[in-house]
Amino acid sequence: MNGLVDESGRALVTLTIRPSQETERNEIQAWVDTAFNGELVIPRRMLQSLQLQQTAGIAARLADGSEVTLETFTCLIDWFGEEIAVEAIANDGEYPLLGIGLLVGHRLVVDYPRMVVVIE
Repeated sequence: MNGLVDESGRALVTLTIRPSQETERNEIQAWVDTAFNGELVIPRRMLQSLQLQQTAGIAARLADGSEVTLETFTCLIDWFGEEIAVEAIANDGEYPLLGIGLLVGHRLVVDYPRMVVVIE
């Protein structure tokens, strides 16, 4: 999987996502966030257009130590040629985030001089 480094230095990859096997695929650009130990975060403003279904919330501990309940949404993503189910967390951010939950077992290379991202 290849991506790019944008002018702000963010490592971005394009993901194919859909709510279920019966629905159309959409592409989203996700920011690789190695500080996030989950799989995927999607901004609330994108959830309606992607037509993802809300599931039960999950408890999480934030960086400041506080505990919160986060809204989660079920989706399918194409991950190295295999469609896998992922619980995406909703947030108020600007970009979807791809976390280390999806990177485990893969090699991530962010090549800033060439402005490319490779996940293999």
